[in-house]
Amino acid sequence: MRASDAPHPQFTRRRLLVGGGLGIGLVVAWAAWPRHYEPNLVAGRGEHIFNAYLKIAEDGRVIVAVPQAETGQGVFTTLPQIAADELGADWRTVGVEPAPINPLYANTLFVEELAADVAPSVARFADSFATRSATMVTAGSTSVRMYETPLREAAAAARARLCMVAARRWGIQWEACETENGFVTHEGKKLRFGELAADAAELKAPANPPLRLTAGERLAGQSPPRLDAPAKLDGSANFTADIRLPNMVFAAIRQGPIGATRYLGGDKAAAGKVRGVLQIVERPDWVAVIGQTSWAADRALELMRPRFETKGELVSDELIARRLDEALEGDGDRLVERGDVGKAFKGATVQMARYAVMPAAHASLEPVTATASWENGTLSLWLPTLAPEAARETVARALRISAGSVIVHPMLVGGGFGRGIDSQAAVQAGFLSRLLKRPVQLQWSRAEDILQDRFRPPALGQLAGKISGGRIEALLTKVAASSYGEIVANRLLPEAGIARAIVNAGGDGFAVAGAETPYGIAHLAVDHHPSDPGVPAGYWRSAAHSYTCFFTESFVDELARIAGVEPFSFRMAMLGGQPRLARCLSTVAALGGWQGGEPGTGQGLAIHSAHGSHIAVFAEAHAEGVRLRCDRIVAVADVGRMIHPDIVRQQIEGGLLFGLAGAIGCAPGFERGLTRAHRLGQLNLPRLAGAPDITVELMPSNDDPGGASELAVPPVAPALANALFAATGRRFRELPIRFT
Repeated sequence: MRASDAPHPQFTRRRLLVGGGLGIGLVVAWAAWPRHYEPNLVAGRGEHIFNAYLKIAEDGRVIVAVPQAETGQGVFTTLPQIAADELGADWRTVGVEPAPINPLYANTLFVEELAADVAPSVARFADSFATRSATMVTAGSTSVRMYETPLREAAAAARARLCMVAARRWGIQWEACETENGFVTHEGKKLRFGELAADAAELKAPANPPLRLTAGERLAGQSPPRLDAPAKLDGSANFTADIRLPNMVFAAIRQGPIGATRYLGGDKAAAGKVRGVLQIVERPDWVAVIGQTSWAADRALELMRPRFETKGELVSDELIARRLDEALEGDGDRLVERGDVGKAFKGATVQMARYAVMPAAHASLEPVTATASWENGTLSLWLPTLAPEAARETVARALRISAGSVIVHPMLVGGGFGRGIDSQAAVQAGFLSRLLKRPVQLQWSRAEDILQDRFRPPALGQLAGKISGGRIEALLTKVAASSYGEIVANRLLPEAGIARAIVNAGGDGFAVAGAETPYGIAHLAVDHHPSDPGVPAGYWRSAAHSYTCFFTESFVDELARIAGVEPFSFRMAMLGGQPRLARCLSTVAALGGWQGGEPGTGQGLAIHSAHGSHIAVFAEAHAEGVRLRCDRIVAVADVGRMIHPDIVRQQIEGGLLFGLAGAIGCAPGFERGLTRAHRLGQLNLPRLAGAPDITVELMPSNDDPGGASELAVPPVAPALANALFAATGRRFRELPIRFT
């Protein structure tokens, strides 16, 4: 029997899905990397490394290294799908593993967009920052946009090498060969990838191997089974809290109120009486209890009742509001300007409104956690991280060890929403493991997770507009908010200099991203008024777009009413230069059954563009006494060419629900340096029983892929607020929306 006729190897998803396995995290300090970076994948038995993204095994498996964290958004499927499509692989034989830390996988697109957002002077050096920092990060809806081309090029190079080996055996030119379903083929002859892998891995790929044509590809635009789904459904997928190591102990931690906090002590005698407690570790700003079980550690910490001292003014809702007001009344930095707003406003009737957004928690199902093991001077970390290199560098600095002594195993993430960019738990677990000289698993309690969150910063928006001829002629948007871009850059790229450049440039465009509305407004200006509300901030899904879209789309709705034009027509009249967005808006109005937003209809609209994509949202809502109810959400999105339509739909649906959570909840409230909410149930998150009916329509497009994971979050809140105005006649200008 010929090798090509041999039975096709049988695979299971459990066998193919590799998640944070041993060896994946093995890395070399970046400082030691040569200027030309080589792949540092680890090959298992029978596997052959072709390049930084692909391994092919002799049994026919194709393993794709994915440099993005799988948080449920589907990158462990869409990115391998791109590679498999270009390679000509059989989807049933495709597996995935997290890519190791390597500058080859740097998400330069996120860094470039971060730099371009924050300030023009920084944007000029964006590519330099991205190259120098070479950071791996999952954020900003960049996964497909960043890695489609590198994956296709890597797969094309591997395909060429496979064809070269087959062509030699057949005595033909390699360009005459094709690949299909895991075979190299030519005029009825075929050889399985696995038979060619060993020889092909030794060859040098030809320069610039041709890419397959986009049209007619087998996988692009289709929705094959998700690679991560079976393992998650049967429970075999490993998250950080699933890690079990020999001699491992469990840690519970307590940190003080928000601010400059000092640990004062606690009832260690009471804690020591809990069976299974091994040790109490006291630090200047936190205390941890070590136990044989997580229950013992948690229980002992509760009985210990740690005490803390916090210096300075304690964070409260009143303090946050006062500082935002003060910032808005002070000087701002003009970051966007077209036309002449001042001239347009002179002597005209100007409409004004003010909107406020409170800090929002991430409210991930997976609490902050880390597993650490210190052995022979090397620290191994298992983390639900969105930024593995930033985590490694942060831990190395905190523990005063070299980055080369830190091994990061990136794990599946239980819905990070941006939370996984931070590394507090990694530092704490690493310290404890080194101190105890044994593996430690640290998991924050839900109360600790909420209190010590890195929140979406609060913001205050003041908008002024002039109406002329049934449309907005001039619009001035002032936003008081934290220097958001500086905060994110400091977390991810402390050595790259972006944060310093932001300070030197004046103003922070990342803090007002999305405020430059897509409408055709002749005179437009956006000012940023930097504020320090005293709340630790971090990346939150859709970042500043989550509040700037609320400001703009709520105000546009108010201006439409003042102009005497129904909100749909008012928006359409200003979208002449945005045909894709206009098509989304007209389609959502038709699908939703738009009735003009008349009183009593309970209908509202909002639109948004971000990351090369466009969306329109229709919401239907009503009030029940002092409670609001969102009955229905219809969304129409244009995200360009789709790799996996079902995953795009899932991302839009998830974004709508996350946006709804941010519209009605997620704000824990602050008093005396503490959060009022201590449990998920106190954050007023949407529940299945009360979730709205959701319809998502995806517009066909041949444009380049845009971002989808964050796109649907921003327009939900203004659409809901506008719907509630149509239902109640009352304007809601604060998030979260409350009937009080």
